[in-house]
Amino acid sequence: MDRKHEVFPEGGERIVYVRPVKLAELPEEVQREAGGLDGLYALHAASGERLALVRDRALAFALARQNDLAPVNVH
Repeated sequence: MDRKHEVFPEGGERIVYVRPVKLAELPEEVQREAGGLDGLYALHAASGERLALVRDRALAFALARQNDLAPVNVH
């Protein structure tokens, strides 16, 4: 879960959507690496593409801002 990828949008749409994800909805490989968590938070591009999974909401917002993105909470 600590792999680094260059997946954040470079230009244009700078909004990312942050939403909670139940662990059961994720692939088994991710579930095994989640370390006993019930769920994670996903960051999504406007296109719907999942950009990242992180342990909590605060980290999701921090990650977005570090990449000059504007995080928006989705319920």
